[in-house]
Amino acid sequence: MILDRIKKPNDIKKIRKDEYSLLAQEIRTFLIKKISSSGGHLGSNLGVVELTMALHLSLTLPEDKIIFDVGHQSYTHKILTGRRPDFDTLRQFGGLSGFPKYRESECDAFDTGHSSTSISAGMGLVKARDLLHQTHTVVSVIGDGALTGGMVYEALNNASRLRTNFIIILNDNNMSISENVGGISKYLQSIRTAEGYQDFKVKLQEALLKVPKYGEVVVDRLKRYKNSIKQIFVPGMFFEDIGITYLGPVDGHDITAMMKVIKEAKKVNHAVIIHVRTKKGLGYAPAERHPARFHGTGPFDIETGLPSKNKVKPDYSDIFSTVMLKLAANDDKVCAITAAMPDGTGLTRFSSLYPDRFFDVGIAEAHAVTFAAGLARGGMIPVVAVYSSFLQRAFDQIIHDVCIQNLHVILAIDRAGIVGADGETHQGIFDLSFLSEIPNMTVMAPKNKWELSDMMKFAHEYEGPIALRYPRGEAYDGLEGNRAKIIYGKAEIIGSFTLEGFRKYHERKDETHSTNTHEGFFPFEKVTILAVGSMIRTAITVCENLRMKGIASTLVNARFVKPVDSSMVRQAAASSDLLVTLEENVLLGGFGEHVRAIADKVQSGASTLSFGIPDTYVEHGNVKTLEKTVGIDADSITNNILAAISLHSGYVTESGSV
Repeated sequence: MILDRIKKPNDIKKIRKDEYSLLAQEIRTFLIKKISSSGGHLGSNLGVVELTMALHLSLTLPEDKIIFDVGHQSYTHKILTGRRPDFDTLRQFGGLSGFPKYRESECDAFDTGHSSTSISAGMGLVKARDLLHQTHTVVSVIGDGALTGGMVYEALNNASRLRTNFIIILNDNNMSISENVGGISKYLQSIRTAEGYQDFKVKLQEALLKVPKYGEVVVDRLKRYKNSIKQIFVPGMFFEDIGITYLGPVDGHDITAMMKVIKEAKKVNHAVIIHVRTKKGLGYAPAERHPARFHGTGPFDIETGLPSKNKVKPDYSDIFSTVMLKLAANDDKVCAITAAMPDGTGLTRFSSLYPDRFFDVGIAEAHAVTFAAGLARGGMIPVVAVYSSFLQRAFDQIIHDVCIQNLHVILAIDRAGIVGADGETHQGIFDLSFLSEIPNMTVMAPKNKWELSDMMKFAHEYEGPIALRYPRGEAYDGLEGNRAKIIYGKAEIIGSFTLEGFRKYHERKDETHSTNTHEGFFPFEKVTILAVGSMIRTAITVCENLRMKGIASTLVNARFVKPVDSSMVRQAAASSDLLVTLEENVLLGGFGEHVRAIADKVQSGASTLSFGIPDTYVEHGNVKTLEKTVGIDADSITNNILAAISLHSGYVTESGSV
């Protein structure tokens, strides 16, 4: 097998030309086999096999630098740099990342995970190269979908001023940039990339300028005439007009053609774009037919392409999808916005039933939020469905365009908390902190699928900026009976765990409980746990663990992270020896900090123990493994609570002293 001969960077250069197509086939077979087992990004990687091979054949790594935009298409790059033996650990904890990671290999020039960043990063590497008097080549590989991100145009505007080589490869796999305009385009492109063409243009201009009286006029007219011809026949004139040479389109599955154009691009003494046409999912029929489904896939059956494990229960995105349809059916003002993620966020059905009220703005989260602000100012009720990790890209717009004006924009934040295998760039662990610091913003988190539905309805009726954050995966269907009315800023007492058993507060007949007002009924034991959203499920296990140790506890569902239910916190602090907060968010600036600030003012003597993500990034891996690693699994929390109790002198449990 040819792949066996590739053990380290640049080994591909030892492969004969007549073996290129066979090597590409072997890479595709390898990727399909491995990703069918581990899951991962299949379609994008199958589409760039030849493109990546051409880059490795044309460059010398790690001296030359390749920056992959987003980076989920870097699997072939990893294979060609000697990491094929590590693919059994792909996206597993401590294993091979699904994205470029410099700490994994020097050949990964820049860590990426979010879209539209590679040209800016490449510009930085180019300027660093020149300032250090180095001569290596820098290449940014960016997909056509990433061109919807505004950061791309900021970078292109800057790149147009370069007077040194910088290669940008535009991987067009969806015909969204331009169509092939036929023979004239190929002819003009072949002239412009021909060896000596740049020298010819310079020498011709110099000769004409020496002609007395008419030289400058002729040069000017020739330039204008040349540009008008190019406007008609040559694709990519946008790039040309801002000062970036455009080459293409080129067949991205033709390795020889790709190598030729890369060779020519390296001669250009400014920024140059190579427009490459590829087919997503090439070489695997199910991925070619359903590129969206195989963009990021779980394990699947190779023969049929169907998931190995069928989804039994609905996930939170499914619940959100259903509620959105109901809200839209009852209110013509409800509209939905996504940033290129209609499937992932659960808006596909909405887009079919309400196309006039559905807006996919592409990979442009900042625009999505300000667009929503405009809709809200115009009288609509916009719902922006976005992954937590990607919402970070619109932080300024949330402050400046939504919250300062106190506009009724609903942020439906999917994939909040630890999401697993995609790693640091995709974990949704910062939203509670950065949203809570913004005036006028309300932040909620549902404990289960029913509460997500109720919170969406509450958000629809609320007037002002409001965010709901919910996790990835199967929607929790426990605590079905705890569905008391949501009251702004009020937490919900789930119940007490004692040696006699779990007393559910909703079984009480007191009218104050049914309205979810906790005044007058506060059955706190010595330990009170206040949990946020997804952590309720974990908290129930923790309370049961404590009960088995003879320690009574009361569980509170925070519901609101901003505003925190200060009345609840004060009463808990006055009634407990230990307050425990649980959140799937960084501790800094999170729910626990806000609770502690309130509790400290009570001066009750109660200690506060907060559990969340420490001051670190969470790498890729199985969610359960990652939860244990950062210490927010039920066992870790239980053990730390027990340790804290043992240090609390005089604490008496129902079964005696600890």
